[in-house]
Amino acid sequence: MDIRIGILNSPRELSFETSQPAAEIEKAVAAALADGTVLSLSDDKGKSYIVPAAAIGYVEIGTESARRVGFVG
Repeated sequence: MDIRIGILNSPRELSFETSQPAAEIEKAVAAALADGTVLSLSDDKGKSYIVPAAAIGYVEIGTESARRVGFVG
């Protein structure tokens, strides 16, 4: 699923794909915002993304659908 994180005072956003379920990501975002700590997520390639909760503008969680390969008829 695609994840996009908007950072305050930054024109760019973090964008990556992860295999974590949407519920797990929502729980991590809510906990980071409630505690004022950091949001820590990892992508499918093993990279880690750590964002301070105070800098999070928005988090967009994509749908959990597999990509299609080939032509659609």
